[in-house]
Amino acid sequence: MKRKAILVGVNVDSSQVDFEYTMQELVNLALACDIRVLGEITQNLHHVNKSFYIGSGKIQELLALINDKEADIVIFDDELSPSQIRNLEKELGCAVIDRTMLILEIFANRAKTRESQLQVEVARLKYMLPRLVGMRESLGRQGGGAGLKNRGAGETKLELDRRKIELKIASLNKELEKLVDQRRTQRKRRRKNNIPVVSLVGYTNAGKSTILNAMLEKYNESSEKQVFEKDMLFATLETSVRKVRQADNKTFLLTDTVGFINKLPHHLIKAFRSTLEEVTEADLLIHVLDYSNPYHKEQMELTNEILKEIGIKGIPVIYAYNKTDLVKGEFPSNLKDLIYLSAKKRIGLEELIQLINQKIFNQYIRCELFIPYAEGELVAYFNTNSHVIFSDYDDNGTKLIVECSRSDADKYKQYRK
Repeated sequence: MKRKAILVGVNVDSSQVDFEYTMQELVNLALACDIRVLGEITQNLHHVNKSFYIGSGKIQELLALINDKEADIVIFDDELSPSQIRNLEKELGCAVIDRTMLILEIFANRAKTRESQLQVEVARLKYMLPRLVGMRESLGRQGGGAGLKNRGAGETKLELDRRKIELKIASLNKELEKLVDQRRTQRKRRRKNNIPVVSLVGYTNAGKSTILNAMLEKYNESSEKQVFEKDMLFATLETSVRKVRQADNKTFLLTDTVGFINKLPHHLIKAFRSTLEEVTEADLLIHVLDYSNPYHKEQMELTNEILKEIGIKGIPVIYAYNKTDLVKGEFPSNLKDLIYLSAKKRIGLEELIQLINQKIFNQYIRCELFIPYAEGELVAYFNTNSHVIFSDYDDNGTKLIVECSRSDADKYKQYRK
C-alpha cells in the first residue's frame, strides 16, 4: 500500500518568493518516493518554532487533518532537528520526516552503481548520527563486567550505536576512496589523449540526459551507449561519460551529472563531491535549464551557487534553455553563450554543436603536411584525429591539408610545409 502524507511548510517572514514552488517541488519529491499526498498545511512565521517547527495552533490543525485524511506520515519542507522530530512524533502520533530524508530515500532507491550506493549510504549515516536520540530502554546501560555484582556503568546504547555508525562511515569512505582513485586514473588517461571534456550540469529534470542521448543518436552511437532518461526528479545519479565523434573527426567527451535541487542536503553534496569532480575538470559546461518552468531563473541561480560551492570557477559556460516545445509564443534568438532548444523533439542540436565547437575547438588550425611513405601510420593518425580537407600522393609521400589541434600541429611540426 502507498504511504499517505500531509505536507507542511513555513514561509519565514514571507521572504521566500518561490515558496509555492518549493511546496510543489515537495509534492513531486513525495511522488518520486511513491507517497500519496492528501493535504498541505503552510504557515507564515517570523521564525521557525524551535520545539515543533510550526506554531501550537497549527499543530492542532495538522492533527485534525491527519485524522481526517487517515495519513500515516507527515513531511516537512525543511530539515528538522532531532528534538523537533521527537516532539512532533510524540504530539502527532505518526511518522515525521523532512525534505532531507525524502531526498535521501529517493537517492537510495535510484542508486545503481556501487559508487553512488556508497555515496548515498555515507550521506544517510551522517544525517542519522546526530539524530540517535535514544528513548526509554535504548538509554539502558550495557554491563561492563562479568556477573551481576561486577556490572560497571559501561556504555549507553546511544553511545554504542553512535560508535557503530562512525565505524561504518569510516569503512564506507575507505571503499569509496578506492573508487574515487579509479575515477581519477580514468580522468588522467583521458587528459593524456587530449580529448576535450564537456559537462552537462543543471537542476534535476531539466533534460541533461535527453541532450546526451540526442547527441549520441545524432552521431550514430549504438543504443547501448544511451543513458537512462525519464521525466522525473533525480533520474540520473551516476556520472556517465560518452565519446562524441563528429563527421569531421572532431571528438569530445560529454558527461552527464547528477542534478541539483532546492535545499539539497549538505551531506549529499559532500558525499557526491568525488563524482562532481568530473565537472571541475571540464573544458566547457553546458548549463541546462527547463525553459518551460516558471522558476527557471531561480533554478539557474541555485545551480550556480552549488557549482561555486564545489569549487567550479573560470570554466566557460553555455546556457541551454531546453523544453522550448512546451512554451507558447516567441522566444529570443540564440545569443553568444545562450541557446534555445528542445532535446526531446531534437530541435536546436545542430546549433548547440556549433556553439560547442566554437568554444572547445577554437585552438584548431589548418596546416599542410608532407608525410613520407615510411611513416604511413601518421596518415592514419590524422585521418582518425583530425579533419582531412585534402590529400594527394607523389613519389616520396603523402600531402595532407588538415584541420587539427594546435598540440598535434606542434607535435608533428617537422612534417609541416
